[in-house]
Amino acid sequence: MASIRHEIVIDASPEHIWDALRDVGAVHQRLLPGRVTGTRLEGDQRFLTFPDGHVIRELIVAIDDDARRLAYSVVEGARPAIEHHHASFEVRSEGDRAGRLIWTTDVLPHALAAEIRIRVERGAKEMKQAIEAAACG
Repeated sequence: MASIRHEIVIDASPEHIWDALRDVGAVHQRLLPGRVTGTRLEGDQRFLTFPDGHVIRELIVAIDDDARRLAYSVVEGARPAIEHHHASFEVRSEGDRAGRLIWTTDVLPHALAAEIRIRVERGAKEMKQAIEAAACG
């Protein structure tokens, strides 16, 4: 199983970063505006809609406010198809006025690791931009 870990410092308080991440029904507004056009929740399932109409179904595994950790799994709709996906976000303090987002993704098949790494890095940059813009506004 491939394990991808990416860290990025965000110029916003850890509390602000965590508030945006844990708002699991607002990915399209607070984390990935433009990349995700809609978010719908049904119990512990989250449905993300993309600009082309494609939908990914995720399972929200855990939201831990004390640890500032969110775990989720893509269970349907991944492109390319995957056998297994589990990921987590953690937010840690980084100095006095910033936070560190740690995104860890485990995926099968291992052959998809390079493509998933590119997507994680791009997604983290886009989330950083959205979170920082909201923190300044």
